Amino acid sequence: MIKVLIVYWSKSGNTERMAKAVAEGVKKSGEEAVLQRVEETKPEDLSQADGIIIGSPTYCGSMVPQIKELIDSCDKYHGQLKGKVGGAFTSSGNIGGGGETAILSIIHAFLIYGMIVQGNPSYDSGHFGPIAIFSPDERALKECKELGNRVIELIRKLK
Repeated sequence: MIKVLIVYWSKSGNTERMAKAVAEGVKKSGEEAVLQRVEETKPEDLSQADGIIIGSPTYCGSMVPQIKELIDSCDKYHGQLKGKVGGAFTSSGNIGGGGETAILSIIHAFLIYGMIVQGNPSYDSGHFGPIAIFSPDERALKECKELGNRVIELIRKLK
């Protein structure tokens, strides 16, 4: 069974709602979704998953420090993350609030660790990953479910 780790940090509950929707998308594909808050996550948890999806509120156009600290602590597992599939999502305070750059900050880290990230070519959704403005609406939650499913599909193709 494919195991996808969904790690998130959420203060208001918005990013947590998105994380749960991502997990729904993974489970709908018949695979295992492990949903964890960042403070419950150890670096070795990432090395044991087939896919890693990280969600963060947008903080100054980037991921929150709690997520960055986890990613930085994975350095000793650098080679073990190579070839794993990754994805990212964020909640933001407004449309121009840096959501895309926050997602890209997570994706940059994934690429440095040798992970594989698939974009979303759909015209009606975020190309880098789902972004919610304040509370996630139906569009954002649908994109989160689709992200979970896309990560599963890519892992299956690679296996």
